[in-house]
Amino acid sequence: MTRRIHAGLFGLVLVLVSGRSLMAQAAAPPAHALTLEEAIDYALGNYPAVRAVLEQVSAARAGVGLARTSYLPRADSLWQSNRATVNNIFGTVLPQPFIPSVSGPVLPSTSYRGVWGSTAGLLFSWEPADFGLRRATVDAARAGQNRVTAEAAVTRLEVAVAATDAFLTLLAAEQTVHAAKANLTRREALAKSVHVLANNELRPGADASRADAEVALARTNLARAEQQARISEAALAEILGIAGSKVRIEPSPLLGPPPETTLPAGPISSHPAATAQEERVNELRARAHILDRTDYPRLFFQSAAYGRGSGANTNGTLANGLNGLGLERGNWAAGMTIIFPNLFDFAALRAQKRIAAANERAESARYDQTVQILTGQREQARAAVEGARRVAENTPIELQAARQSEIQAHARYEAGLATIVEVADAQGLLVQAEIDDALARLAVWHNLATLAAAEGNLEPFLAMLHASSGGRP
Repeated sequence: MTRRIHAGLFGLVLVLVSGRSLMAQAAAPPAHALTLEEAIDYALGNYPAVRAVLEQVSAARAGVGLARTSYLPRADSLWQSNRATVNNIFGTVLPQPFIPSVSGPVLPSTSYRGVWGSTAGLLFSWEPADFGLRRATVDAARAGQNRVTAEAAVTRLEVAVAATDAFLTLLAAEQTVHAAKANLTRREALAKSVHVLANNELRPGADASRADAEVALARTNLARAEQQARISEAALAEILGIAGSKVRIEPSPLLGPPPETTLPAGPISSHPAATAQEERVNELRARAHILDRTDYPRLFFQSAAYGRGSGANTNGTLANGLNGLGLERGNWAAGMTIIFPNLFDFAALRAQKRIAAANERAESARYDQTVQILTGQREQARAAVEGARRVAENTPIELQAARQSEIQAHARYEAGLATIVEVADAQGLLVQAEIDDALARLAVWHNLATLAAAEGNLEPFLAMLHASSGGRP
């Protein structure tokens, strides 16, 4: 026995350890740098909200199957054995669930001696016609499934958009870090040159102090950029479902020239948010249809077979031993039963129908509001894409001019024709132009992703991204 206990405990430990290792493997971060498309797929496969809505869809699908079981007949059976007294009395008792019933004649005397009794029976019940009530119930369950499925599509779209935003935000933060590092390198080189000139009394000491201040400011800006990059990386890891893990991303082709084409426009009614709202309206309409069927009578075909046994005789004598445990008398019955609705439920049913109709109208109004909001978001996104394109066309000119200005300012300073302030301003203009140029290209992609989200489908955006990478994964 001790060996069995030890073996069982050892097996339990192995199961727990293997389960934890599987969980650790499922939560492990990807080993390679993620592209945007891979990040979206990873988020859709790991983010808990997506898994939750998929389980809700499975539950709703099972609910449709549950509603369909109402078409099946019922076959209820029982066996009961008891020992009790057999004193009976004439009279009427109003329906209640507390006092057990006693069958048989009233005996001439009262006895508190117990005897055995038994009963067994089978009741078969089938509802051949219900005037559409069960069909309405199944339709309501199916409408609920459609609603949950549409809401799952909305969640998947939201997670995909969030992953895209987090990816592009991290990429923008990394580009800012690169620009800040390049700016620090230039500031340090300038400071070193200024210190050499100041030590040789070719420039005033104030120039060296100004150069040191610019270096310190560049380090501060770099620290802030790196801080934002770490925050953005943590945000991306969270939406990927691996919060707390390190994430590396592959920027290509997002840093290249933005695409010149735009995304095709589709009907706003096909947006998952609009579809989900429409399915809410359909579900309420289906539930209202159930109320329309509840005030009809219901027809049942029923048949029963049952038997009784008792240790009490009609002459007042009581049998001994185990008499009564067997089934001494049997019966069968068959017939049709019509159940009419409660005649006084019409007022409550009418109020329920009014409530259902009002709720349906409210959801229809929310559908109209959803369409208005989605249409506005799509138009705003299109305007943002056009504006981002114009900015992206201008930033290369800005960057080229800033580079020339910085080179000329540095040369003029070494020739004694410019001050340290002019060089610092030119370097500040250059780092800003580098950031603007990198972020302008990302802004075009980001606004294209926003437009795709407003259209309700990221696939055209991902196809455009795939084409820009030359078909490389």
